[in-house]
Amino acid sequence: MSFFGRNIKKIRGVKGLSQKAFAELFDLKRPTLGAYEEGRSEPKIETIIKIANHFSITIDSMLTSDLTVNELLRFKEDLIVEPDAITENVLTKIPMISEEHKTLYLQYYDNSKFIGDLPSISLPIESIKELRAFVVNNLEMTSNDKGLYPKDVVVGEKIIVDKIDKISEGEVVLVVSEDDIILRKLFITDKDFLVLKAAHKNIENKIVAKDAVKEIWLVKYSFIKRLPQLGDLVEDKLLFLEQELLKLKGKI
Repeated sequence: MSFFGRNIKKIRGVKGLSQKAFAELFDLKRPTLGAYEEGRSEPKIETIIKIANHFSITIDSMLTSDLTVNELLRFKEDLIVEPDAITENVLTKIPMISEEHKTLYLQYYDNSKFIGDLPSISLPIESIKELRAFVVNNLEMTSNDKGLYPKDVVVGEKIIVDKIDKISEGEVVLVVSEDDIILRKLFITDKDFLVLKAAHKNIENKIVAKDAVKEIWLVKYSFIKRLPQLGDLVEDKLLFLEQELLKLKGKI
C-alpha cells in the first residue's frame, strides 16, 4: 500500500482545503477522495500525476514517503499558509432543508443547481458521505420534555435507498417520499414497507412504501437551540449511583 492517501490528507491540511474542495480541484468525487485517504482504494496513475504535478511533488515521494509538513512546504511556496490554518478544523458546508424550501425540495431533490442554491450551514464534520441538514418543524420527536423541538437542526448521511435494510431498527432517519419529508425512527416489518415511529406517544405511525422513497438520510448529528437541563443530568446520575449502592448492599 502506498503513502498516497496519507500524503494528500496532509496536503489538504496544509492548504486548508476540505475534501470537497480538493476533490473538485482534480475532478474527483468526494467519496472517492475519502477512499484514497483511508487506504480503501488506490488512484489511477493519471490522478497521481495530476496531483503531483500541481504541487510540484515527485511521484516517487507521493507514493513511497510519509511526507512531513516541513517537506511539503519545501516542495512549493504556494503551499505555505498561516500556521493556524494547518491545525484549524475545516468546516464542511451542508445544504439545509427548512420549512420554506420543503415543497420545492420534494420536486428538485435531485437537481444539483437547486441543492447548491439552498441555504447551508458550516460545521466541523468529517464524512465521506453526502450530508443534508434539516430544520425540525414539529413535536413528533419529543417525549417527556426531551427530544427534538421545532427550530432544532439534524444532520444526516445519505444512505442508498436499496440499502435501507442495512439500517438498524430504531435509528432516526429523514425520509424523503413522494409527498413528504419525515423525521422519525425507522422500523422495517415488511419487505415492501417502512414503519416510521414518532417519539411522541400520541402520534400514530406512518407507513411508507419502499418504492415511494426518493431519499433516506441516517441522522448522525443534532444541534439544539436550547441549553440542556443540567439539573436533570445530575439527578439522573444520583439516581444511578443510588441504584448501584442498593445492588451492592444486596450482595453483602
